[in-house]
Amino acid sequence: MLLTEMTPLPGARDVAGLRAGADAARRRAFVAVIASIALLATTQLLAERAPTREQTLPLAVLALAVFAAALPALAVTQYVWGVRARRVRRRERELYGLARSGRARPLTRLAVACGWTVTLLLGWTLPRFFHESALHAFANALSWAVEALSVVSVAAGVSFALWWARDVVGILARAVRSGGSPGDPWDPGRGARPRVGPALRTGAVLAVAVLIAARAHLWEPASWLVYLLVTAALVCAVVTDE
Repeated sequence: MLLTEMTPLPGARDVAGLRAGADAARRRAFVAVIASIALLATTQLLAERAPTREQTLPLAVLALAVFAAALPALAVTQYVWGVRARRVRRRERELYGLARSGRARPLTRLAVACGWTVTLLLGWTLPRFFHESALHAFANALSWAVEALSVVSVAAGVSFALWWARDVVGILARAVRSGGSPGDPWDPGRGARPRVGPALRTGAVLAVAVLIAARAHLWEPASWLVYLLVTAALVCAVVTDE
């Protein structure tokens, strides 16, 4: 009898449901990261190109609003993702003795940290746009807030680096002891998952990378190209989440 024709182990369908929930949470977290960076970089690029301070101000306010919304969005979506992923691993250990999920966890966490880093770096440049809009008092107050956030961010980054290194060592040690995952031929979703997702995610990441390069003045794209890139990033990210 083929493995795919075997009766699922007790709880296997429950694990499949938990995995589906974790995958959905992961896609939403990905959308939040892509949208935050793409919109923030785009609004700042347009603010830089505004010919007058009157035209710079609305874009500066929009960039600040995007940054203020991005921080809780990133935190909430990634928290939900983490909770659901832990549920999957815990249930897998109960059923199979080992967790099949989470093998790419160290790389995923590095990618998440990079997303936070880019978002924060873009946010730290916001006071300059208000200075250029002649709102010096507000820009100074915002600079103080950015400095406080930068201190907290650096401390969080150091803590993350230590925790991540310890987690990687633990994962490697468990892999050596166990000799690898036993696999899971009873996962009802295996072989039926769409393969277009990785291509769309790659497209979204590339579009965001180009926007970041433009924001760093590594090249100077035309405004229409900026709009095209941010649209492509958002569309690819949202379609991936469907």
